[in-house]
Amino acid sequence: MESKNYNPPKHVAVIMDGNGRWAKKRGNQRVFGHKNAIQAVRQVVEGSREYGIKYLTLYTFSKENWSRPKYEVNSLMYLLVKTLQTEIDELLKNDIRFNVIGDLDSLSKESQKLLYQSLDKTAHCKSLVLTLALSYSSKWDILQAINTIIQSDELIQQYRKFPIDENLFLRHLTTADLPSPELLIRTGGELRLSNFLLWEMAYTEFYFTSVLWPDFNKKLFFEALESFQKRDRRFGKVETH
Repeated sequence: MESKNYNPPKHVAVIMDGNGRWAKKRGNQRVFGHKNAIQAVRQVVEGSREYGIKYLTLYTFSKENWSRPKYEVNSLMYLLVKTLQTEIDELLKNDIRFNVIGDLDSLSKESQKLLYQSLDKTAHCKSLVLTLALSYSSKWDILQAINTIIQSDELIQQYRKFPIDENLFLRHLTTADLPSPELLIRTGGELRLSNFLLWEMAYTEFYFTSVLWPDFNKKLFFEALESFQKRDRRFGKVETH
């Protein structure tokens, strides 16, 4: 991390996959895997601060996940609330700003209240922005941005003679305050994006690992970051070396 070529990604996104399979391999219900995933989150958050990453976004619960068995969904929501309650002091201690993206209106009133409280309590923190994608899907976000734009009288008047440009569109995504991720890490062995940050990851570098999320740790996280260091990011241009 101290070499002359050290250039940490500013924003890392993570698809935390494999909790259910991890639990099944141990003869337990899927919820057991979700409970044991918290330690991996702590490891990645800690590693992000040590590495100098400024934004970390975790795909926590997709809109598609609502179709899972009710018991699992309820357990996940309960786990979210309890984890936020126990981790908020640690976020403040480490100067970490909590952030959330997604369709928050679809969450329970208790979850919404706690999320907004966490946003307020950590609003002054600056070392790292930790974003949870909750009840999120990229297609949903793109559609809500478009609908917000076309339903706004002011915007309709402003853009009646001009096309809607990229800057206007970006301002209405739930990710408006986040830079595009330079690196996506997906655990669990699957090789897909699962409706996550589709617009934002136009030029993101991908790193896939078969390690199930509860087994992911800081060492493995650093291996992914070191892999990123070796990438030649051309953005459609010719090679730089």
